[in-house]
Amino acid sequence: MIHQTKNYLKSGASLLDAEKVMIMIHGRGSTAQNIMSLSSYFSQPHMSFLAPQATDNTWYPYSFLMPIEQNEPYLSSALESVGGIVEQALANGIRSENIYLLGFSQGACLALEFVARNARQYGGVFGLSGGLIGPSGTPRDYTGSLEGTPIFLGCSDVDSHIPKDRVLESAEVFERMGAQVTTKLYPNMPHTIIEDEIKIVNTILNSSNAVKPTV
Repeated sequence: MIHQTKNYLKSGASLLDAEKVMIMIHGRGSTAQNIMSLSSYFSQPHMSFLAPQATDNTWYPYSFLMPIEQNEPYLSSALESVGGIVEQALANGIRSENIYLLGFSQGACLALEFVARNARQYGGVFGLSGGLIGPSGTPRDYTGSLEGTPIFLGCSDVDSHIPKDRVLESAEVFERMGAQVTTKLYPNMPHTIIEDEIKIVNTILNSSNAVKPTV
């Protein structure tokens, strides 16, 4: 395995005490520490924040628009890394509907692709400057239902890395899979995260009343 499931940062509540979990996935050339810094903008006292670290700071070597096989075996390893953290949360008694995934850029693409391939009800999914992985014409024959999962896709309308058409296509796919999708294309926004996106994430986080089951 190229990326290690156990190689992640932790912040907030411990998994044993948490009611919610947010998995935060960094972009190409960035770090878990960098994406984890966003957690300070989310006032969630009972949330555990977990940020996996990609080997050499990159989840897969080429653009997310390239043929999927060209990004293997890195992509599969990255998906396994995210899946491993989800399984750890579930093993600690966190319901899937209390698990959130947030990613930026390459991390957003990874988060969205993971959710599409592993459909279930999540607490929320936040793809900040990202879209589903693969070249134009990639079959989007994902199976399963997202059961009303709130998904937010935020991106610039002129992002040099993320074509707006891919953001819109991703939104359509997730809607077809039963998600509640909010899409915002920001005029002339640089490749970054802005305050309005943080507000939308907080709105979704605050709309749920998670309760960890007692055994």
